[in-house]
Amino acid sequence: MRVLLIGANGYIGRFVADRLLADPAVQLTALGRGDDADVRFDLATGSPGALTRFLDAVHPGVVVNCAGTTRGGARELTRHNTVAVATVCEALRRSGCGARLVQVGCGSEYGPSQPGSSTAEDAVPRPGGPYGVSKLAATELVLGSGLDAVVLRVFSPVGPGTPAGSPLGRLAEAMRRAMQSGDGELKLGGLGAQRDFIDVRDVARAVHAASLSAAQGVINIGSGRAVRLRDAAGILARVAGYGGALNELDTLPGPHPPHVPHASHPPAPLRSTIGHPRPDLDHHPTTPVAFPYPDGCGSWQQADVRTARDRLGWRPRINLEESLADIWMEAACRI
Repeated sequence: MRVLLIGANGYIGRFVADRLLADPAVQLTALGRGDDADVRFDLATGSPGALTRFLDAVHPGVVVNCAGTTRGGARELTRHNTVAVATVCEALRRSGCGARLVQVGCGSEYGPSQPGSSTAEDAVPRPGGPYGVSKLAATELVLGSGLDAVVLRVFSPVGPGTPAGSPLGRLAEAMRRAMQSGDGELKLGGLGAQRDFIDVRDVARAVHAASLSAAQGVINIGSGRAVRLRDAAGILARVAGYGGALNELDTLPGPHPPHVPHASHPPAPLRSTIGHPRPDLDHHPTTPVAFPYPDGCGSWQQADVRTARDRLGWRPRINLEESLADIWMEAACRI
């Protein structure tokens, strides 16, 4: 089976590449913007016609798209997450290869959900930020393309290679610094959010399964269990052997001195915000404030993963403690 993998150098893409390369029946070609890609091509600026010519030459049976970005403003997110997918869909429609498309989406497309609930694929998406909007638009393009296609909505991927800017990446770095300096107290903010964490290697297994299946539409990929970031911090402390106290910062910051910008008073090195940033407020300290969550998913998110089980034969295998141990191993190497 010839597979064209787009975004092989990304966080998820690297593990998808490893998984596909381990299958002796797969002949893999990587397309991307980096020098180490088999073929260099920028989906955000390249034309569908140029990509069509490449598809006709390589003639893959499956195209897996792991490309995209989580950072930047609305324009950059739209260019890399939506326009890029439009290019892929149009190129596949023009090509004679008839390839199946596996698009990697995200749980942020759903937006906030009711605490205690599990989000199924038939939930009405209400993304709470530009990232989720850009990914939802990409999903709609895929679903409306008329292609043989499936979208895997990946919830909160963790494990080896976790980006340092992610909530658990920031948590591991804060703990590393605390242990390095001998600090017996780690003060963190934003630990109340609950997320459905799924190991990135399990995500790669799901992509592989989707490549071989005939399933179409949207399929959730998650653990099926929401975990509070505070509990994840406790597990990480145990794995790391950190014996200090984990204390959560107050939900609301106190008032700022008059005429002094909040930005001129950065938090102390160990007073990290893990789940979401503390707001820059000029409100009275007693005013209730709803914190913004960077992923736009509010305080709770949990996937209903029955469709992945039924249609892909997929179940998560790696537990959160193992994922966190791998995150800590990488963080500890920086000591």
